[in-house]
Amino acid sequence: MATFGMVTMAILYRAMSVNDIGVYVFFMTIWGLIDTLRSGFLTNAFIKFYSGTEQNRAEVVAGSAWVLSLCITAVLILINIPTYLLSSHLQNEGMILFLKYFSLISISTLPSFMANIIVQGDKRFDRLLWLRLINQVLFTGIVIAMTMMKISTLTNVILAYIFSNMVASLAVMFMGWTMIGSIVKWSREAFLELFHFGKYSVGTNVGSNLFKVTDTFFINFFLGPAALAVYNLGGRLIQIIEMLLLSFAASGLPSLSVYYNHGQKAEMMHVMKKLVGMLSIVIFGIAILSIIFAEPLIHLIGGERYVHTEAPNLFRIFMSMAVLYPTDRFFALTLEVIHKPKINFYKILIMLLANLAGDYIGVTIFKSIYSIVIANIFPLLMAIVITYIPLNKYSKFKFWEMYIIGYKEVIIFIKQIYSTLFIKSKVENN
Repeated sequence: MATFGMVTMAILYRAMSVNDIGVYVFFMTIWGLIDTLRSGFLTNAFIKFYSGTEQNRAEVVAGSAWVLSLCITAVLILINIPTYLLSSHLQNEGMILFLKYFSLISISTLPSFMANIIVQGDKRFDRLLWLRLINQVLFTGIVIAMTMMKISTLTNVILAYIFSNMVASLAVMFMGWTMIGSIVKWSREAFLELFHFGKYSVGTNVGSNLFKVTDTFFINFFLGPAALAVYNLGGRLIQIIEMLLLSFAASGLPSLSVYYNHGQKAEMMHVMKKLVGMLSIVIFGIAILSIIFAEPLIHLIGGERYVHTEAPNLFRIFMSMAVLYPTDRFFALTLEVIHKPKINFYKILIMLLANLAGDYIGVTIFKSIYSIVIANIFPLLMAIVITYIPLNKYSKFKFWEMYIIGYKEVIIFIKQIYSTLFIKSKVENN
């Protein structure tokens, strides 16, 4: 999926002007923030109360999640009505486009979003792969076709995005992956459980998207769309890391929830430490290679005109910071599993204040993209410290213990792969 995303952006960077790319990035960042609010409100809450439950309880939770999701979508659309009428008075092209098409995107993505969290809860990752394939492959194909016909305008690309999501939503509804029929079994009790848990857990998902959103706003309004295009390209390959984290979070969260729901504290904490350690070590290796080959990678995605901009160095900074992402992500997820979502909520508020302060100083005093990106390291470190303290009180563990476990697990994994590919095939040949 990350590869398809890279291919799509590589095509758009070559087909559209630097300014238009900046506007498109701003548009998708705003939508990403709204979508993160919805997914943050429901995803973790749904999986927590759905995974490992009996069939009747699962249907009640699924139906209640549908009702809550419809309520959230309806509220967002109602908010969009007056803002759409005011859009003609705005100057920013990205905001105008967003307010024009926001409601269509919200509706077209709703069924596929519900299918996404349901197949995660069922641990049907084969279905999750197909769901994302339908959406991404269709969008990439349309972008390629529009580029060949030289009609890759901002509006056409956004309409293609809406269309691909609509097709994916219709497909999963036809295949019965959305459990929309369970809506008749919703209960007020389950609805309130999801709502009260979600109002805090939304902070975790927002946190993963927080740096990019605030940076994007500051760069767009203070430094302009062209600078935003360079910033986005420098951070584009970080999507590989994000997809890696999302994939492991999608499979790890149900496992953490099942262990907690069965009172297996030691097993749950071991899973968390193993995931953090393994991913950190893998990302460290990726970061080293990325720092060495930054220029060729930027050329591959953005083309020649971006190689001599700030994009390669921005990419190096982003990848160096990415080594800490697994710790932040899985600490936050584990806190939610053990019923401490409030800590994540307050953590996000502190991170937001620190990030806003750093961005403001970066664009007003230094007037540099570098200063904005480097400032992000401080909220990230603060987040890890804030979440480590309550987790350590819940179950004592040393911080470096995670990386020791992760290193051992990576070695075991490499030996298993080597044994499967070479030793087994050698035995079969003999």
